[in-house]
Amino acid sequence: MTEWQRRDLAHLWHPCSQMQDYEEFPPVVIGSGKGAWLYGQDGKRYLDAVSSWWTNLHGHANPRITGAIAKQAETLEQVIFANFSHTPAIRLAEELCALMPPSITKVFFADNGSSAVEVALKMSFQFHQQTGSPKKKRFAAITGAYHGETLGALAAGDLDLYSAMFRPIMMDTLRVEGPDCYRCPFGKKRETCGAECFGAMEHALSEHADELCAVIVEPVVQCSAGMRIYPPVYLKKLREATARRGVHLIADEIAVGFGRTGKMFAFEHAEIVPDFVCLSKGITGGFMPFSAVMTNDGVYRAFYAEYLSGRAFMHSHSYTGNPLGCAAALENLAIFREEGVLARIASLSETLSVEAKAAFSGLSFVGEFRQAGLIGAVELVEDRETKRGFDGTLRAGYRAYRKAVERGVLLRPLGNVLYFMPPYCVTEDEIRLMVRTARECAELAVREIREGK
Repeated sequence: MTEWQRRDLAHLWHPCSQMQDYEEFPPVVIGSGKGAWLYGQDGKRYLDAVSSWWTNLHGHANPRITGAIAKQAETLEQVIFANFSHTPAIRLAEELCALMPPSITKVFFADNGSSAVEVALKMSFQFHQQTGSPKKKRFAAITGAYHGETLGALAAGDLDLYSAMFRPIMMDTLRVEGPDCYRCPFGKKRETCGAECFGAMEHALSEHADELCAVIVEPVVQCSAGMRIYPPVYLKKLREATARRGVHLIADEIAVGFGRTGKMFAFEHAEIVPDFVCLSKGITGGFMPFSAVMTNDGVYRAFYAEYLSGRAFMHSHSYTGNPLGCAAALENLAIFREEGVLARIASLSETLSVEAKAAFSGLSFVGEFRQAGLIGAVELVEDRETKRGFDGTLRAGYRAYRKAVERGVLLRPLGNVLYFMPPYCVTEDEIRLMVRTARECAELAVREIREGK
């Protein structure tokens, strides 16, 4: 263990980690980053195949975003956003709205993804309270959902790993069986199905619409559930069913927005218009904590009244609309416009598809390789025929992750799922390295398990 690692473990408590693991496999202390690579204090470099928790879009230390933040810091670093504004926030709101369907016209800034979800939930609830639907006090989410880790966002999800401990202090969310295309109970294929699985949501809405404020969903890809990828037709059906029953649709684009699935926003695959869109992670290219909730004028007007009516949306964050975050986000959007980013994603996605299918097809311990844009996932299974996954106590994905880190590739697993979500500056050769390392390390991990090690 290095001196830096000892100093880290003396005081730091890392997120989503059992700290005891770090005694055997201590944290990698990073000194710098450039492009798709991170450089450790140990002198090694690591290919950032997960975009540093899905945030980094154009590479570490991207000179354009770095320069935009530095320039902004010379003039205005922070200002109260109640009764005050600033030009970067105004410009960013205009540019975000220009990317959305025409009916999405309003932007509320926050400072992280969980907070954006909290804002959308509270807005939806207050809207219904102020428009004659006081019985609407619940939300619905699909199985496997993840929407953040503050209490409200956590309650809107469905992953016991994060939420089981806190259920006694969480609101009661209606959880509805959602799509699981790899283990489809109808025997369908995601590429050709008609979202027969939507029947569960149709039934839930018919039974509970009077008490539901909104359904919240991650469009196309349920990331923390193991990169579950489902067809856009499910979203189409969901939008029609919620609109028909006066229930809001909240699109959680925090992880899948800004090109991850091949389109600027994942809901575009279904050609729908949500009532709320939550954005974060890649909004600043991965440089600054920042988020936004976007909605329509109909929602906005339900809060617009004279002050004593008590209809204002009383929600705030100290760093709401932070100028440095706005500057980073503006430069991020400029890079998309000026550097052909979506076309590059399409090309890289094809490379990932070809390489991954060649690497993982036919392996007895790989149930499926699935992909949406530049998001790819390999599901490790004990039995390919029955699709039975490895027992969680065997930590198959974690074993492969450790071996990959030792080989200089950062692949953070989701249970039995190894996934790829590299920054858009990644090269074809780096994709090949990423895929090859994942295969080699998965093979070694499975061999250990089968040999009882």
